[in-house]
Amino acid sequence: QVQLVESGGGLVQAGDSLTLSCAVSGRRFGSYAMGWFRQTPGKEREFAAGISQSGTTSYADSVKGRFTISRDNAKNTVKLQMNSLSPEDTARYYCAAAAVASFTLIPQRARTYSYWGQGTQVAVSS
Repeated sequence: QVQLVESGGGLVQAGDSLTLSCAVSGRRFGSYAMGWFRQTPGKEREFAAGISQSGTTSYADSVKGRFTISRDNAKNTVKLQMNSLSPEDTARYYCAAAAVASFTLIPQRARTYSYWGQGTQVAVSS
């Protein structure tokens, strides 16, 4: 069983930075592609960033150049560094793990991910 616990959310001002962390328990962390998704009330959960088993990364256009995803396989953690935050980044952020066959694949569909954390709230004031 894989469990994910997010931390690091909070209330910040526009232009500030924030780092989200995801601690993953369970075996074979290195065999999962990891993703960060975000969701606002009334909207579908959307892909923000992902990292493959090999460490390649992918970002939504809305966060490209501002967010950085990283993973530490020795510590079973995934982080999302968020810079230049804007009110449009306000959402609940979820960490997710996907068991995929490809070493370089980064799924962007939420339904591909089997394991999810409870989420952490990020609020950005203008």
